[in-house]
Amino acid sequence: MSVVTSSPALPVAGRAFPATARGPKPRHLTAGRVGLYAFLAIAALFFLLPLYIMLMTSLKTMDEIRVSSIFAWPADLTFEAWRAAWSTACTGLACNGIQTGFLNSMQILVPSVLISIAVGSVTGYALSLWRPKGANLLFAVLLLGAFIPYQVFIYPLVRMFSTVGLYGSLPGIVLIHTTFGLPVMTLLFRNYYGSLPSELFKAARVDGAGFWQIFFRVLLPMSTPILVVAAILQVTGIWNDFILGLVFAGRENLPMTVQLNNIVNSTQGERLYNVNMAATILTALVPLVVYFVSGRWFVRGIAAGSVKG
Repeated sequence: MSVVTSSPALPVAGRAFPATARGPKPRHLTAGRVGLYAFLAIAALFFLLPLYIMLMTSLKTMDEIRVSSIFAWPADLTFEAWRAAWSTACTGLACNGIQTGFLNSMQILVPSVLISIAVGSVTGYALSLWRPKGANLLFAVLLLGAFIPYQVFIYPLVRMFSTVGLYGSLPGIVLIHTTFGLPVMTLLFRNYYGSLPSELFKAARVDGAGFWQIFFRVLLPMSTPILVVAAILQVTGIWNDFILGLVFAGRENLPMTVQLNNIVNSTQGERLYNVNMAATILTALVPLVVYFVSGRWFVRGIAAGSVKG
């Protein structure tokens, strides 16, 4: 009686079959898996610990902050610091909290994000698929603008906006954020649309579709991942901006970040750490909410819109 044994790979008719099929995943924890979980736990703790300290501090009274540990849970839970940060904290001579800056930031954010994404998507679409005359030169100029520090342009733009009457106005600060956001938006959309099958574009042209019909009916419905990425990048950059809002917005349109700086760095009276922490968390809420709501699309869109060689 003979015993048949299996070989690692048997060549049959010029083909080699794999030795074994892929089996089920191991049920026990391996050293590598334990190390991965430990690294993720430490990384999460590293990033969440400052947020925990800020939140706990904002929920304490100043008397408790002076005598308790920064890690301790509030003994007397109160939201008075949040109310003060929103409506009564002093930003210079005005004691209206950060609610005015919040509304100003929203008025700056919404049109800046919508206009920059709209113009960047159309520009990227034109440069990737239609390739008009001088497209490569235009794209090189946009890339150059993306990597030049915007501080270089502040003085010339101040003089220019003062001449045309846009300095210190809401349209002026919206135009500034839209202009500085266009290079990155164009780069993202150009690479994303360039990665899509060109047969879709060619078939639409054969069917008689024009520039805008192809954009709205073919490409835009497939652009959800890159639109989410563009929105997250623009919302984060514009909402957290300090220097452009301070220089170009004017006193009537100062964004939330400028008022937060005035609250935290105020040297008048007692330093209210609980109010400062509450104001800081309120300032960061909008980009955090936008990211957590649409974060599952972020990695997919970044991978699709990455720079390809």
